[in-house]
Amino acid sequence: MFRLLAGLVFLFTLNAPTQAQVFRCNGAEGNTVFSDTPCGKDAKAIQIRDNRIGGSFNQNLPAPEAAEPEPNEKNEESYGNAPKPETCRFINSTDLRRYRIKNQVVEGMTREHVRSAFGNPPETYVGPQEVWIYQTRYYGALYELTYVYFKDGCVERVEYRKP
Repeated sequence: MFRLLAGLVFLFTLNAPTQAQVFRCNGAEGNTVFSDTPCGKDAKAIQIRDNRIGGSFNQNLPAPEAAEPEPNEKNEESYGNAPKPETCRFINSTDLRRYRIKNQVVEGMTREHVRSAFGNPPETYVGPQEVWIYQTRYYGALYELTYVYFKDGCVERVEYRKP
């Protein structure tokens, strides 16, 4: 029993995360030198960010937005000024990469995201609502049309139609 306990303690100490100290010094001829020990009188300790893979669910999220004031008679919106357009929905980098690899477009993507997934649109219409139309061909025949609808620079919806 004691051997098992000692073995577990040993394994846990091996897995404990450690952060090495790094120092920056001015070397010969004005070069910067990095070392794990102080390398002179001018040695400055450097704080290095943890770069281990993993994290928590709240990382990589946009900053929370401040609450907007209620509109009243003195507010600018009541005088006919349109509110500012909203930004696109946040899509984390892993999901965005997955969509681009699969050539998928989803609600909330920007124009640049759509171009990286589908390429430049062969047809665009900027009527009351901006629409990009893509053609899917199999063996030279037109198979499907993809309509990407934008609102304020973000994808509002995507429709797939047979020709």
